[in-house]
Amino acid sequence: MSLEQVDILILGSGQGGKLLAWHMARSGKRTAVIERRWIGGSCPNIACMPSKNEVWAARVAYLAHHAGQFGIVAGPVETDMAAVRQRKADMVNREIELHLQNFRTTGAELIMGSGRFVAPRTIEVHLNDGGARVLRGTNVFLNTGSHAAVPDIPGLKEARPLTHLEALELDYLPSHIIVLGGGYVGLEMAQAYRRFGSRVTVIDSGPRIMTREDPDVADEIQRILSAGSIRFVLSADVIGVRGRSGEAVCVSLRTPFGEETIEASDILVATGRVPNTDDIGLEHAGIQLDERGYIRVNERLETTAPNVWALGECAGSPQFTHASVDDFRIIRDNLVGGNRSTSDRLVPYCMFTDPPLAHVGLSESEAHAQGLAVRVARFPISNVLRAEATDETLGFMKALVGPDDRILGFTMIGSEAGEVMAAVQTAMLAGLPYQRLRDAVIAHLTMAEGLGPLLGNMPPR
Repeated sequence: MSLEQVDILILGSGQGGKLLAWHMARSGKRTAVIERRWIGGSCPNIACMPSKNEVWAARVAYLAHHAGQFGIVAGPVETDMAAVRQRKADMVNREIELHLQNFRTTGAELIMGSGRFVAPRTIEVHLNDGGARVLRGTNVFLNTGSHAAVPDIPGLKEARPLTHLEALELDYLPSHIIVLGGGYVGLEMAQAYRRFGSRVTVIDSGPRIMTREDPDVADEIQRILSAGSIRFVLSADVIGVRGRSGEAVCVSLRTPFGEETIEASDILVATGRVPNTDDIGLEHAGIQLDERGYIRVNERLETTAPNVWALGECAGSPQFTHASVDDFRIIRDNLVGGNRSTSDRLVPYCMFTDPPLAHVGLSESEAHAQGLAVRVARFPISNVLRAEATDETLGFMKALVGPDDRILGFTMIGSEAGEVMAAVQTAMLAGLPYQRLRDAVIAHLTMAEGLGPLLGNMPPR
């Protein structure tokens, strides 16, 4: 088997990897991308976009059921999960074709197969359609992503539980779905399936959901979802699982109130992610992992092997597509003499429940843990006039300000939270004192208009 030499060799076609491939190919570099299954990575195929596609369908179902609240007379409403899945599949197919078109127009070669290092900067690829190739890159980049973790609970694996991947492929409506995990993915899917018409129970081992959030944020999200008839069982130790997801499952729990057994038709596991770093031959390439199994990188995303970088989730970057995009920009700029790093970036995130949660910067808990003297302002969404007009009054805004009057953090639960957060993030990046945003003339009627009274509530020094 002959050795092929390329300038740029990328293992994985996720967000950062594909952007790097297209950029380097346009720059005249001979570029090859090895992808095992998902063209373009998880985001357009099995994660961000497909999940939000179905979350939006669930919102339409919710609005249709509540049309009378807005003076609209509608007939009976029911969910056709096969049609929901087909709408999602049509979008995914459009995305795949756009990706293939980008590979064709840029000249980056897409190689479909499983890659494994056999020597430094050298990968053997077992092609999906048979045969093998061996490629060596002058520069090599790892963008292998992560996959859903399945806890070691007796009977769970035998029950063949759903992960987000399988949950997005269902063409039937579960009568009762148990969600293991009270994090972002689990809560998005829990609300979507409840709105489609399933009974939903969320089980989490912690005393509250969303343990990375401030208690008031987690409590508000739980209150909203509970009002939507989602049941929460917290501080629960799952003893065992019996049955088969899609037919009938039985989950045995130990809680502070005693043991309990919950029966359902389906079970979804959403308890975290595991990096895709096993069995890709990293030991043959001098690439080390950290104690969590992620590829060890420095602030420039350089691995422990010369001329090898890692980006995205496999490198331990924040598990958001936009973080992978920034990883690409850091590497792109540094390859031509830049000095960018991951140490000073401000990474926001959103959870796309309804209403959504958006956050950027420090949380109140983080500020207190760091011993920072912060002032905190809160404002209920029910007092934002746009929310009053649209009847989307759930949630609140919260802002943290430091001693120099600069905004250190912002959290919002409410309609259009991600868009409002972007305005605050811009002010934070500019280093503006909060008074500039407080006194800005913001268009009426918008959700961002609530930033004025929110920051007007800031306690004095």
